[in-house]
Amino acid sequence: MSKRYWNIDLEEMMEARVHLGHKTRKWNPKMAPYIFTERKDTHIINLAKTARSLSEACDLLFDIAGRGKQFLIVGTKYQATDLVASAATEARCHYVNRKWLGGMLTNWSTTETRLQKFKDLKKEQDTGRFNQLPKKEAAMLKRQLDQLQKYLGGIRYMTSLPDIAIITNQREESIALGECRTLGIPTICLVDTDCDPDLVDIPIPANDDGIASIQLILNRLTSAICEGRALRSL
Repeated sequence: MSKRYWNIDLEEMMEARVHLGHKTRKWNPKMAPYIFTERKDTHIINLAKTARSLSEACDLLFDIAGRGKQFLIVGTKYQATDLVASAATEARCHYVNRKWLGGMLTNWSTTETRLQKFKDLKKEQDTGRFNQLPKKEAAMLKRQLDQLQKYLGGIRYMTSLPDIAIITNQREESIALGECRTLGIPTICLVDTDCDPDLVDIPIPANDDGIASIQLILNRLTSAICEGRALRSL
Protein backbone atom coordinates (compact mmCIF):
# COMPACT_ATOMS: atom_id res chain seq x y z
CA MET A 1 0.00 0.00 0.00
CA SER A 2 1.45 3.37 -1.03
CA LYS A 3 2.11 6.08 1.57
CA ARG A 4 1.00 9.61 0.77
CA TYR A 5 0.78 12.94 2.57
CA TRP A 6 -2.83 13.81 3.44
CA ASN A 7 -2.42 17.20 5.14
CA ILE A 8 -4.04 16.07 8.38
CA ASP A 9 -3.78 19.01 10.76
CA LEU A 10 -4.05 18.46 14.53
CA GLU A 11 -5.17 22.03 15.19
CA GLU A 12 -7.98 21.65 12.65
CA MET A 13 -9.07 18.46 14.38
CA MET A 14 -9.04 20.28 17.73
CA GLU A 15 -11.28 22.99 16.29
CA ALA A 16 -13.66 20.30 14.99
CA ARG A 17 -13.71 18.77 18.50
CA VAL A 18 -12.53 15.43 17.18
CA HIS A 19 -10.71 14.90 20.49
CA LEU A 20 -13.81 14.95 22.72
CA GLY A 21 -14.75 11.48 23.91
CA HIS A 22 -17.57 10.31 26.16
CA LYS A 23 -17.94 10.56 29.91
CA THR A 24 -15.34 8.42 31.69
CA ARG A 25 -18.02 6.19 33.23
CA LYS A 26 -19.10 5.10 29.73
CA TRP A 27 -15.69 4.12 28.38
CA ASN A 28 -14.61 0.84 26.85
CA PRO A 29 -11.23 -0.24 28.32
CA LYS A 30 -10.15 -1.44 24.88
CA MET A 31 -9.98 2.25 23.87
CA ALA A 32 -7.28 2.95 26.49
CA PRO A 33 -4.43 3.07 23.91
CA TYR A 34 -6.26 5.88 22.07
CA ILE A 35 -7.04 8.04 25.11
CA PHE A 36 -4.68 10.91 25.97
CA THR A 37 -6.17 12.03 29.29
CA GLU A 38 -9.43 12.88 31.00
CA ARG A 39 -10.85 16.30 31.74
CA LYS A 40 -13.94 17.07 33.81
CA ASP A 41 -15.04 13.42 33.73
CA THR A 42 -14.64 13.31 29.93
CA HIS A 43 -12.04 11.28 28.07
CA ILE A 44 -9.80 13.18 25.64
CA ILE A 45 -8.75 11.28 22.54
CA ASN A 46 -5.11 11.27 21.46
CA LEU A 47 -5.24 13.17 18.16
CA ALA A 48 -1.78 11.99 17.13
CA LYS A 49 -3.19 8.47 16.99
CA THR A 50 -6.31 9.74 15.20
CA ALA A 51 -4.09 11.33 12.55
CA ARG A 52 -2.10 8.11 12.16
CA SER A 53 -5.21 5.98 11.73
CA LEU A 54 -6.83 8.49 9.39
CA SER A 55 -3.71 8.57 7.23
CA GLU A 56 -3.64 4.77 7.09
CA ALA A 57 -7.32 4.72 6.07
CA CYS A 58 -6.73 7.34 3.37
CA ASP A 59 -3.81 5.34 1.95
CA LEU A 60 -6.01 2.23 1.75
CA LEU A 61 -8.94 4.06 0.14
CA PHE A 62 -6.65 5.76 -2.37
CA ASP A 63 -5.19 2.42 -3.45
CA ILE A 64 -8.56 0.66 -3.64
CA ALA A 65 -10.17 3.53 -5.56
CA GLY A 66 -7.29 3.39 -8.02
CA ARG A 67 -8.26 -0.22 -8.73
CA GLY A 68 -11.88 0.71 -9.46
CA LYS A 69 -13.39 -0.80 -6.32
CA GLN A 70 -16.76 0.13 -4.82
CA PHE A 71 -17.43 1.83 -1.48
CA LEU A 72 -20.35 1.93 0.93
CA ILE A 73 -20.70 4.71 3.53
CA VAL A 74 -23.05 4.08 6.45
CA GLY A 75 -24.34 6.69 8.89
CA THR A 76 -27.96 6.71 10.06
CA LYS A 77 -27.67 8.79 13.25
CA TYR A 78 -29.24 12.22 12.79
CA GLN A 79 -25.91 14.07 13.09
CA ALA A 80 -24.49 12.08 10.16
CA THR A 81 -27.47 11.76 7.81
CA ASP A 82 -26.88 14.81 5.61
CA LEU A 83 -23.08 14.59 5.87
CA VAL A 84 -23.08 11.00 4.62
CA ALA A 85 -25.34 11.76 1.66
CA SER A 86 -23.27 14.80 0.65
CA ALA A 87 -19.86 13.15 1.01
CA ALA A 88 -20.95 9.94 -0.71
CA THR A 89 -22.55 11.77 -3.62
CA GLU A 90 -19.47 13.91 -4.19
CA ALA A 91 -17.18 10.88 -4.13
CA ARG A 92 -19.61 8.68 -6.14
CA CYS A 93 -19.96 6.14 -3.33
CA HIS A 94 -23.00 4.13 -2.31
CA TYR A 95 -24.51 5.08 1.02
CA VAL A 96 -27.13 4.30 3.64
CA ASN A 97 -28.16 7.28 5.77
CA ARG A 98 -31.56 6.20 7.02
CA LYS A 99 -32.58 3.03 8.84
CA TRP A 100 -30.34 0.05 8.10
CA LEU A 101 -32.57 -2.76 6.87
CA GLY A 102 -31.44 -6.02 8.47
CA GLY A 103 -29.92 -8.37 5.90
CA MET A 104 -29.17 -5.55 3.45
CA LEU A 105 -25.81 -7.20 2.74
CA THR A 106 -26.06 -10.71 4.17
CA ASN A 107 -29.33 -11.30 2.30
CA TRP A 108 -28.17 -9.59 -0.88
CA SER A 109 -30.60 -11.43 -3.17
CA THR A 110 -33.54 -9.87 -1.29
CA THR A 111 -31.92 -6.45 -1.51
CA GLU A 112 -31.46 -6.91 -5.25
CA THR A 113 -35.17 -7.71 -5.57
CA ARG A 114 -36.06 -4.55 -3.66
CA LEU A 115 -33.71 -2.48 -5.81
CA GLN A 116 -35.30 -3.82 -8.98
CA LYS A 117 -38.75 -2.98 -7.61
CA PHE A 118 -37.48 0.51 -6.83
CA LYS A 119 -36.15 0.97 -10.37
CA ASP A 120 -39.37 -0.34 -11.92
CA LEU A 121 -41.55 2.02 -9.88
CA LYS A 122 -39.26 4.96 -10.62
CA LYS A 123 -39.48 4.23 -14.33
CA GLU A 124 -43.28 4.04 -14.14
CA GLN A 125 -43.40 7.37 -12.37
CA ASP A 126 -41.00 9.03 -14.83
CA THR A 127 -42.96 7.78 -17.84
CA GLY A 128 -46.23 9.10 -16.41
CA ARG A 129 -47.84 5.71 -15.84
CA PHE A 130 -48.91 6.68 -12.31
CA ASN A 131 -51.13 9.37 -13.86
CA GLN A 132 -53.02 6.74 -15.84
CA LEU A 133 -53.91 4.66 -12.79
CA PRO A 134 -56.85 5.07 -10.39
CA LYS A 135 -55.96 7.60 -7.69
CA LYS A 136 -55.98 5.05 -4.88
CA GLU A 137 -53.64 2.67 -6.71
CA ALA A 138 -51.35 5.50 -7.81
CA ALA A 139 -51.14 6.79 -4.23
CA MET A 140 -50.25 3.33 -2.95
CA LEU A 141 -47.45 2.93 -5.51
CA LYS A 142 -46.19 6.43 -4.73
CA ARG A 143 -45.94 5.53 -1.03
CA GLN A 144 -44.00 2.37 -1.92
CA LEU A 145 -41.65 4.39 -4.10
CA ASP A 146 -41.10 6.99 -1.37
CA GLN A 147 -40.23 4.27 1.16
CA LEU A 148 -37.81 2.58 -1.24
CA GLN A 149 -36.22 5.95 -2.05
CA LYS A 150 -35.82 6.72 1.65
CA TYR A 151 -34.08 3.49 2.57
CA LEU A 152 -32.48 2.32 -0.69
CA GLY A 153 -31.95 5.53 -2.63
CA GLY A 154 -28.28 5.68 -1.70
CA ILE A 155 -27.57 2.18 -3.02
CA ARG A 156 -29.83 2.22 -6.08
CA TYR A 157 -26.83 1.79 -8.41
CA MET A 158 -25.07 -0.85 -6.31
CA THR A 159 -24.97 -4.04 -8.37
CA SER A 160 -22.88 -6.17 -6.00
CA LEU A 161 -21.55 -6.21 -2.46
CA PRO A 162 -19.17 -3.34 -1.68
CA ASP A 163 -15.43 -3.89 -1.49
CA ILE A 164 -15.09 -1.78 1.67
CA ALA A 165 -17.41 0.00 4.10
CA ILE A 166 -16.93 3.30 5.93
CA ILE A 167 -19.01 3.48 9.11
CA THR A 168 -19.50 6.71 11.05
CA ASN A 169 -20.75 5.32 14.37
CA GLN A 170 -19.87 1.82 15.58
CA ARG A 171 -22.56 1.47 18.24
CA GLU A 172 -25.35 2.99 16.14
CA GLU A 173 -24.46 0.88 13.09
CA SER A 174 -23.78 -2.39 14.91
CA ILE A 175 -26.00 -4.41 12.56
CA ALA A 176 -24.29 -3.06 9.45
CA LEU A 177 -20.89 -3.68 11.01
CA GLY A 178 -21.90 -7.22 11.95
CA GLU A 179 -22.98 -7.96 8.37
CA CYS A 180 -19.67 -6.67 7.03
CA ARG A 181 -17.78 -8.87 9.49
CA THR A 182 -19.87 -11.89 8.51
CA LEU A 183 -19.12 -11.35 4.82
CA GLY A 184 -15.48 -10.41 5.27
CA ILE A 185 -15.98 -6.86 3.95
CA PRO A 186 -13.18 -4.61 5.30
CA THR A 187 -14.35 -1.73 7.48
CA ILE A 188 -13.11 1.73 8.38
CA CYS A 189 -14.97 3.10 11.37
CA LEU A 190 -15.00 6.09 13.69
CA VAL A 191 -14.57 4.76 17.22
CA ASP A 192 -15.40 6.93 20.20
CA THR A 193 -14.22 6.13 23.73
CA ASP A 194 -17.20 3.81 24.33
CA CYS A 195 -16.44 1.60 21.30
CA ASP A 196 -14.55 -1.64 20.65
CA PRO A 197 -11.70 -1.00 18.18
CA ASP A 198 -11.14 -4.75 17.77
CA LEU A 199 -14.37 -5.07 15.76
CA VAL A 200 -13.12 -3.04 12.78
CA ASP A 201 -10.18 -3.29 10.39
CA ILE A 202 -9.11 0.35 10.65
CA PRO A 203 -10.49 2.12 13.73
CA ILE A 204 -10.26 5.92 13.65
CA PRO A 205 -10.47 7.25 17.22
CA ALA A 206 -12.73 10.29 17.05
CA ASN A 207 -15.80 12.03 18.42
CA ASP A 208 -18.62 10.18 16.61
CA ASP A 209 -21.41 12.50 17.80
CA GLY A 210 -20.18 15.94 16.74
CA ILE A 211 -21.18 17.14 13.28
CA ALA A 212 -17.88 18.97 12.69
CA SER A 213 -15.88 15.91 13.73
CA ILE A 214 -17.81 13.53 11.48
CA GLN A 215 -17.61 15.98 8.58
CA LEU A 216 -13.84 16.42 8.88
CA ILE A 217 -13.16 12.68 8.96
CA LEU A 218 -15.58 11.94 6.11
CA ASN A 219 -14.14 14.73 3.96
CA ARG A 220 -10.62 13.36 4.35
CA LEU A 221 -11.69 9.82 3.53
CA THR A 222 -13.76 10.74 0.48
CA SER A 223 -11.01 13.07 -0.79
CA ALA A 224 -8.68 10.07 -0.80
CA ILE A 225 -11.24 8.11 -2.82
CA CYS A 226 -11.61 10.95 -5.33
CA GLU A 227 -7.83 11.28 -5.71
CA GLY A 228 -7.46 7.56 -6.27
CA ARG A 229 -10.11 7.56 -8.96
CA ALA A 230 -8.65 10.64 -10.64
CA LEU A 231 -5.22 8.99 -10.85
CA ARG A 232 -6.80 5.84 -12.33
CA SER A 233 -8.46 7.86 -15.10
CA LEU A 234 -5.17 9.41 -16.28
